[in-house]
Order: sequence, then C-alpha cells, then structure tokens
Amino acid sequence: MCRQCGRYFSPFAPKTGLKLQTKEESPPASASPSIFQKFDDFWKRQRSTVVECFECKRKQQVSGAATSTICPNCSAHIDLRDYKISSGFSRTIRTCGNVHLTAKGDLSSSSVICKEALIEGRLRANLHCFITATINYAGRIPGRISAAHVIVDRKADVHCFRRVRVGSIEIKGKMSGEIVAETIVIIRKKGSLEGNVTAKAFTVEKGGMFCGQLVIGQAGLTQGELLPEQKAIGASKTEDDATVVAPQPAPAT
Repeated sequence: MCRQCGRYFSPFAPKTGLKLQTKEESPPASASPSIFQKFDDFWKRQRSTVVECFECKRKQQVSGAATSTICPNCSAHIDLRDYKISSGFSRTIRTCGNVHLTAKGDLSSSSVICKEALIEGRLRANLHCFITATINYAGRIPGRISAAHVIVDRKADVHCFRRVRVGSIEIKGKMSGEIVAETIVIIRKKGSLEGNVTAKAFTVEKGGMFCGQLVIGQAGLTQGELLPEQKAIGASKTEDDATVVAPQPAPAT
C-alpha cells in the first residue's frame, strides 16, 4: 500500500541488467580506499563507548552519538551529554560526558558528576570526575574535588577550602589546600603547593615549591587523623614502658 495515496499495488521484479546500488555497498577489492573513507571508517569504529550506571554500576556499550540511555539492569536514566557553561548555572549535573566551565561561567550547584572537567570559571559545587579534572582558574573553590587525576594548570592560582581526594595530582601552577592522593603528588617546575599532603609518593621537580606537612605511605589516612594518633600512641608507650626513678640527693662533700 502506498503511504502517500493509500492505493494498493503489486511488487514487481527489477529488469534484467538493472543494478541497484546501496550506501552499504563495499567498494571493489582492487580499488584502494581514499583518505576520507579511511577517516570515516575510523570514526565509526571510535563512536561507541562504554558507560557505567550511576545506580547499579553496570557497564554497557552505547553509541557515541547518543545523548542519553537507559540502564538495562535497573532502568535508570543515564545522561551522556557534554555541558559547556558560559553563564550562571545552578542545576545538578550527573552525566557520563564532559563538563567545560568557561572563564565567564558560574557553576553553583550541590553536585557535579562527569567523566572529565575543565574548570576555567567560578566553581561553587562538589566536583567528582571519573577520569581527569583540569583546573585553570584563579580564585577560591569552596566545594569538594575528587577525581582519578587532577591537573592544576600553569596559570591557575587556586585555594581549596575542602579536602581534595585524588588518585594522582599534577601541579603546574599555584595551589593551597589539603590533598589526599592514592598514588602520587607531583609538583612541576615553577609549581607551588601550600598545605598538608598524604600520599604514597611525592615528587618535587627543580624549581617547584612545597610548604606544609607531608605523610608518605598511607593514603588511607588524612593528615589530621594520622599525626595526633601517632603522638598519643607514642606517649602512652613511653609512660607504660619507662621506669620512674625518684630523684636522689647528691652526697655532701
């Protein structure tokens, strides 16, 4: 039935010698693909990505062109969009895409969860990145920051009020605040860090500067939780193990 006029018609076989070409038809083996065809094939292969559900943590593969999807396990909605904020924005963001806060942007929400983030403007929210958070901002950040990897750019001069929890951090600019790293903290040349650091490894390149207390080897404990506990244990052991000797008067000569 014709979808336009509603009339019925019977299908017929194509004439002999008539060749029908489709978009999916592959070129002959003898012809070499062009650069555009190679790039198009490469782009098609890279367009699929693996996302993780925020609720049940189940992973699934989705198309790179999709803007959202549904978890097949718990039916939760998963946002896949990228956000570019160039003005005031106060909504909560929870996406598997990227977030770009431009220099004119002002992000003030309760929580921001994303894959990667580039911070160039004012951030007044708790930020959590699955992969990398790049900070290129001069000012104060009152919220918490957590990411697998954090990069403080050379032009950055940031002061973090809350504890920064990272897998690793690379400081090229200026930063002040408390850092708890699972692996390593690196201060590059001309970079500076002021604050307490708890990490498994710590590196300062020539020309870098660090000012603060440092705890190496136990990333699970924070600076404030570790030092008082050690002092208390050491003091108790000294009082229990030491033998109290009464002072004796010196003999008269």
